[in-house]
Amino acid sequence: MKPSSEPRVTRERHDHVLLLGLNRADKRNAFDMDMLNQLVLALGEYERDDHLRCALVFAHGEHFTAGLDLGSVAETFRNGWQMPAGAADPWGTFGGPRLTKPLLVAAQGYCFTLGIELMLAADINLCASNARFAQMEVQRGIFPFGGATLRLHQVAGWGNAMRWLLTGDQFDAHEACRLGLVQEVTAPEELMPRALWMAQRVAAQAPLGIRATLASARKCLDEGELAAALDLPAMASQLLSSEDAKEGFKAMQEKRDGQFRGK
Repeated sequence: MKPSSEPRVTRERHDHVLLLGLNRADKRNAFDMDMLNQLVLALGEYERDDHLRCALVFAHGEHFTAGLDLGSVAETFRNGWQMPAGAADPWGTFGGPRLTKPLLVAAQGYCFTLGIELMLAADINLCASNARFAQMEVQRGIFPFGGATLRLHQVAGWGNAMRWLLTGDQFDAHEACRLGLVQEVTAPEELMPRALWMAQRVAAQAPLGIRATLASARKCLDEGELAAALDLPAMASQLLSSEDAKEGFKAMQEKRDGQFRGK
């Protein structure tokens, strides 16, 4: 299939924040291979750009995503999707390198299947009050393979996760918040201003401290509390010797916000 000349993922910089917009609104932002590849490549560039400190994924149009466009991606996934060189895997399930910097998601309208799994792998999620979620793979003869079976029960509890994974039923924004899938529910018109504010708040903090926080928390999930605890002294010692830590202490004494350089 010939790639579209229209970008499937838009990019916009707001100082230290990178906004990535899903841009296939006429198909309810369903993921075809162009969109998947453009998203993971953009995230790979975000990972390597020291000026960028936080990424926010949102969607153009009425809906965040209808999930995978199975008609166009099924053959690729049947044979095993090979991510392009330089990509980063936001789901952590497709074999590419993981992000070490923060990822936020802002969802409205439909957020189905792979969209939910993107949120489960992200660090902070917001949604509009009109958002509707469904992990509907079991209704299509398949199962969630982007991480929902790994993560939804971690955040929501076993029974809460299976209620939605085993039926494929839709649930609303308030149920998503109760489950822990999203951290805030906003009015639709307030979603992007609030999400951008949140991304800027994250980006304003010390980059080395942010990365260390994510690395420690993820190691606890992946390898257990003991393994993560053993790393804490060395990580703390390294950070305490950084320029950012010195700036943080100085800012505290001077009762001002820190101006961090990631060094």
